[in-house]
Amino acid sequence: MEKCLSCDEVAMRYDVKKITVWAWIREKKLNALKIGKLYRIRPEDLREFEASRTTKKAR
Repeated sequence: MEKCLSCDEVAMRYDVKKITVWAWIREKKLNALKIGKLYRIRPEDLREFEASRTTKKAR
């Protein structure tokens, strides 16, 4: 079983601020688990998010 990632870890991975990760969660673009006051992102949810963000090349 893979370890869940924190918002800080996701932000570092994509070179964005933590507030951007929170916005993705709030806008339902990225699924996350809320544990107490903290969000945790499952690896499978992150892969799904990455797949949804890929764009097709223009012709």
